Amino acid sequence: MPDRSRIPRKIKGFAPYIGITTTYLQNGAPTNAVRLGILPSELQKWIDFAAEWKPLYLLYSDKKNSRTTAIKDQLLQVIAALVELDRTNRLLDRIAASPNVTVADLSTFNIKRGMLGKTTRTVATTPISEQVVAAVTPIGGGSVSIKCRGISSKTCSIATGADSVQLAWAVGNTPPSSPDDILVTRDLSSKAIFNLQLGAGNSAQHLYIYFRWYNTRHPNLSGPWGTLQTILIY
Repeated sequence: MPDRSRIPRKIKGFAPYIGITTTYLQNGAPTNAVRLGILPSELQKWIDFAAEWKPLYLLYSDKKNSRTTAIKDQLLQVIAALVELDRTNRLLDRIAASPNVTVADLSTFNIKRGMLGKTTRTVATTPISEQVVAAVTPIGGGSVSIKCRGISSKTCSIATGADSVQLAWAVGNTPPSSPDDILVTRDLSSKAIFNLQLGAGNSAQHLYIYFRWYNTRHPNLSGPWGTLQTILIY
C-alpha cells in the first residue's frame, strides 16, 4: 500500500523527506522556520534527526557491505522520533494553520490542502487572559517536576483556549531580562504535568523560568507571560 502519511513511515520515502524539509526550514530571510512559527528548539531537534539519519542511511544504502538489521532498526527509530516530535508539538498542524502558509510549504511537508481547510474551519478570536500558576519542584539529577493550572482552576490542566504550556527558561547565575532574552530557550508541553530534563551537569545552578498558556494553531491568541521564577537545581 502507498504511504499516505504526512511524515513517511518507510525508509525509502523518509530519506528524501528529512533532507528536503531540513534544508527548507533553514532557507529564507527570515527563515521558513521563523515564518511558520517553528521554535528554535524544535528546529534544532529536526536538524539533529537529519544529522543522525544521514550516516545511517549511507550504511543502509550499501546492501552488500553495510546494510544490517541493526542499521535498519536505528533508521526506523529516527523516523519514530520525528513522528513523536510532530505528535507532541503539532508541528505540521501548526504549519498548516499558519497565516503565512504557502502552497510550497504544504507541498514540502506533504500536507494536503483539505487538511488545511479542516484545521482552520473554526478560528477563535479572543486571546487567553489567564496566567499560568506553575509549581516547579527539583527532583534530582538535574531535573524538575512542573505542575501547571490556571488561576481559576484547582486542578492541573491546560486552560480553555490553549492546547499547551509554553516555557521560556535559562540555566546559570544570570537571570534573563525577559522571556525574549537571547539567553532563553523556549519549549512546549501539551501536558499540564511534566518533567523538564536539564542534565545532571546543571546541578547547583539556578533555573530561571517563565510560563504562559499557548495555542499552537493560533499563537497570536496565546496568553501573557507570568513572572520569572527562580529554582535551585539539585
